[in-house]
Amino acid sequence: MKRVSSRSLSDRLGALPLVALLLFSAGAFRSSSAQSPPSKFEIERGRLMLADMKMDLKKSYYDPTFHGVDIEARFQEADEKIKQATSLGQIFGTIATFLMRLNDSHTVFLPPRRSYRTEYGWKMMTIGDKNYVVAVRPGSDAETKGLKPGDQVYAVDGVRQTRQNFWVFSYLYNRLQPRPAVRMAIIKPDGKQEQIEVLAKVKQGKQIKDMTIEHGDSDIFDVIFEQEAEERLFRQRYVEMSDDLFIWKMPVFDLPKERVDDLADKFRNKKNLIIDLRGNGGGYEETLLRLIGNLFDHDVKVGDITTRKGPKPLVAKTRGDKVFKGNLAVLIDSDSGSAAELLARVVQLEKRGKVIGDLSAGAVMRSRFHRHQVGADIEVYYGASITEADVVMTDGKSLEHAGVIPDEVRLPSASDLAANRDPVLAYAASLVGVNLTPEKAGSLFPLEWLK
Repeated sequence: MKRVSSRSLSDRLGALPLVALLLFSAGAFRSSSAQSPPSKFEIERGRLMLADMKMDLKKSYYDPTFHGVDIEARFQEADEKIKQATSLGQIFGTIATFLMRLNDSHTVFLPPRRSYRTEYGWKMMTIGDKNYVVAVRPGSDAETKGLKPGDQVYAVDGVRQTRQNFWVFSYLYNRLQPRPAVRMAIIKPDGKQEQIEVLAKVKQGKQIKDMTIEHGDSDIFDVIFEQEAEERLFRQRYVEMSDDLFIWKMPVFDLPKERVDDLADKFRNKKNLIIDLRGNGGGYEETLLRLIGNLFDHDVKVGDITTRKGPKPLVAKTRGDKVFKGNLAVLIDSDSGSAAELLARVVQLEKRGKVIGDLSAGAVMRSRFHRHQVGADIEVYYGASITEADVVMTDGKSLEHAGVIPDEVRLPSASDLAANRDPVLAYAASLVGVNLTPEKAGSLFPLEWLK
């Protein structure tokens, strides 16, 4: 199935200068000096990875002119930097920057799986124009150091945190170069400023995976168990409040058509429906189109998919008399990306309901994952997400870098985060005459941590 998203990397406005600042500044790679110098094998492997990235771009990127970027020149420049790299982190950073020069939300390097998993013990997101801690894991060093939901994160490792550069932090710290510790400058809800260093929990694992069942020490079942644990965090959740309201917490567009229909049948005869897409980074195009088909009694043109071959209409087919016909509200935030943004914008353009929340991510492209590997039975995987098409809405505009502006901007305050209140969901319920307190709304879909 085609994807309209990798997991969201959040807002990408002004990406190129920020990439240059973060990936090659001393602050971004301050731990590089502590790493062992790369071996000749690692350098040559890095060059091979870079060549694979160039091949993927030339073969599949939707714009054959690459937005005016000289790919060959940038490749030669990156190749020379890899030859001179003093750490594995610099090698991966160079490969990542090669792709990021396109300033494309869905074209990113996905490095090999590391031999360990880094758990920071806290989660941060952009709300309005500031970044806030939204959750702290019980028992973590973050909790011990006094970090709490509602704390504004002013800077991380000396870099000022903004809506524009949050995606860099997310990609760099979670995928490209996880850190054992993070220095944070925070502002408490009462205005008090603090500086703390939070230690991450590092869980050792295996970098190289043996995927053959024949071997007695095969890793394939470990991979399956890890995937199942992650999928639990992204399962579909919902709450039925009598005949008046159905609230669907949709964390990702990952359902086959039949499963979408099954869920839609549960709310089809309800008076009101709230689809909560906050934190939803996108997913499968098939899921998006089927969901739209369950919300409209007529076929809906989502927009035009523009590939190297030109534009092609993207149309959602209605389920006819089996669709939901009641009142609809869609909730979005800064982490709502790609397919989530397309659904929200379709609801606006078709005047089907109300979109409430924060400006969305502005990361809307159709992409495909390109996987590469080193080894045979003993394999190391890496790859890239490559944009294969832009999506132009029926108003003639792309949501890439722009995002969806909600009909009503509603944001939780620092005190709401600290008290686990959800005033946004409560407000959406009030619009359809349902009394749902912010406290109750905040308890409906509690945040869960990977075990």
